[in-house]
Amino acid sequence: MAQDPHTAVTNEPDDGAITLAAEQEAVLQPPSEGTQGEAQHSTGEGLEHVEGYRRPEHFAPEAWTAPTASLPDIGEASFGPPPLAPETVHGPDDRIQITNTSVYPWRVHCYLLITARDNALFQGTGWLLGPHTLATAGHCVYIKGSGVAGRDGWVKSIQVMPGRNGAALPYGSITCTSFRSVTGWTTNGDENFDYGAIVTPSNIGSTTGWFGFGVWSDSDLLKTTGNISGYPGDKPSGTQWYAARGIDSVAPRKVYYDIDTAGGQSGSSVYRIDSTGRYGFGIHAYGGSRVNSGTRFTTPVFNNYVAWKA
Repeated sequence: MAQDPHTAVTNEPDDGAITLAAEQEAVLQPPSEGTQGEAQHSTGEGLEHVEGYRRPEHFAPEAWTAPTASLPDIGEASFGPPPLAPETVHGPDDRIQITNTSVYPWRVHCYLLITARDNALFQGTGWLLGPHTLATAGHCVYIKGSGVAGRDGWVKSIQVMPGRNGAALPYGSITCTSFRSVTGWTTNGDENFDYGAIVTPSNIGSTTGWFGFGVWSDSDLLKTTGNISGYPGDKPSGTQWYAARGIDSVAPRKVYYDIDTAGGQSGSSVYRIDSTGRYGFGIHAYGGSRVNSGTRFTTPVFNNYVAWKA
């Protein structure tokens, strides 16, 4: 009998593999805004309220040149350098820098400094979905098919930096060595199952707050504004950048959007805003010539994150 590709695995051998029950109806997990200060308001249009940010369709065409990244994107470890592992700005660069990263919701987004098994350094992004758990791409925690001796497999460690803003670390740096993913990624390297988690040794989320997450139908997602904030490597090192746009299309396990991203943003939350809070419905993982894409929250994905959050 073939193994379910959503079967959860961990880098902690004493824990063993987590086997989840059959699919069940998903219920949204409520978000928390933490204990430090008030949440910034949204615009009421499904966008974050960011000074100077407008919907991308209001921008006039302009030239854009990407500067050199400070550290390679973690996607390059599994897929090779661009164009093999593209994450794409389509036309005008609609991203805007977040400078007040010490407040909610920006402090939920975390810069990841990833040390591979061969001690090579990479960068990525993750986001808090509980007191001690971050969601991220599977390829941020488990390198697959690098072609470099001693590099493949679970990464050695990840330094998690909530709300990093260049040299400023408002919540410090947390060294993490406990990771989760699923066999669809770790065994098969299938992009449809490219999701994972980082478990922190402290309850940093009780200070920063976190996002909820949930499962929505195709029709709901196609009416949704997707928001992404993370740490692109084509911008000044360790700075956080935000962009948003409507969802382009959906597939059973993927969601597609024309939201500008760049290498380093693998693992970012693709989230929606409603009257009750912010909810992740995808995990950014891939670029493309026309649209970028992420792993969609389906019921099995949701169930895994509920278990990992616990």
